[in-house]
Amino acid sequence: MSPSRHHSLTKLEAETLVRACCLRQGASQAVADALTAATLAAERHGRPTLGFAHLLDYLDGFRQGRIDPSAEPVLTRPAPALIQSDARRGIAQLGFDRAFADLQATASSFGLALFAQREAFTCGELGYYTRRLAERDLVALAFTNGSPLLAPQGSRRALYSTNPLAFAALADDGRLLAIDQACSATAFVNLLRAARADEPIPEGWALDESGQPTRNARAAVRGTLLAFGGARGANIALMVEVLAAGLTGANWSLDAGDFRQGSCSPGAGLLVVAIAPRLLDDRFPQRLGAQLTRLADQGVHLPGITRGRDRAAEVAIRLPADLHSQLSALA
Repeated sequence: MSPSRHHSLTKLEAETLVRACCLRQGASQAVADALTAATLAAERHGRPTLGFAHLLDYLDGFRQGRIDPSAEPVLTRPAPALIQSDARRGIAQLGFDRAFADLQATASSFGLALFAQREAFTCGELGYYTRRLAERDLVALAFTNGSPLLAPQGSRRALYSTNPLAFAALADDGRLLAIDQACSATAFVNLLRAARADEPIPEGWALDESGQPTRNARAAVRGTLLAFGGARGANIALMVEVLAAGLTGANWSLDAGDFRQGSCSPGAGLLVVAIAPRLLDDRFPQRLGAQLTRLADQGVHLPGITRGRDRAAEVAIRLPADLHSQLSALA
């Protein structure tokens, strides 16, 4: 796409635009701040489909009632190392924000800590949660679910969400190893993007409404995604479902509201595990760095490796002109 069809924003301009959009749709200041931080983080880390483009889903959710724009999460401590959050039909990010300092301190004291949240809208970029903990020298795992979008092997209808899982760990030289992937053959946002562009999709990504394999993105959006790797991917999706919905008390994906339409909240779950690696091996950051180098020297692609995060935060954000116009109108 040519530069003329993009609009460039500084960090301050981007923050101002997101916050204004949220407040205009009735969000509280806390909700607007939390969603602003998450939106910009997704853009800076190369996940634009979960950044400004996904912000439209939140704004529509505020208007239609799928998200309570002023919900304040309720945090409890059922056990010393467990932090439980009831998001009360609000955004997922705010509950995690409220628990973050406590989660970090608990992991540092006990060696590990667990954050379990229910009754939230979908969590956006799952890697956002694990990255933040890794940047505090913790090793982090996260699991989440949401609206039914994926048909496991043996079914022709969606029974699970894409059920992503994320992992992050920081090496001593500042390299951040970050894995964030769905259990579906592709992310649902990729189907939406292909459908808008009227582009075909690869075989094995999806079924149409009648349960037949399709390469038509628009038919796939009306149908269901498939798991990566057949039964093996579906097994991982089920594991994530049990961790994200079963343990947290959130809706199973089969019972979750559609995050794209209507007034029913998905009531999604989020489970985050934080581990203090230095309590097990005080040389973990050095050993991780050395292993990453050794793997890179063998030609291994290392997911999510980043450096210079502070410099990355200063890079201007480029939005498609039509998306910028939509958001400007909402602000």
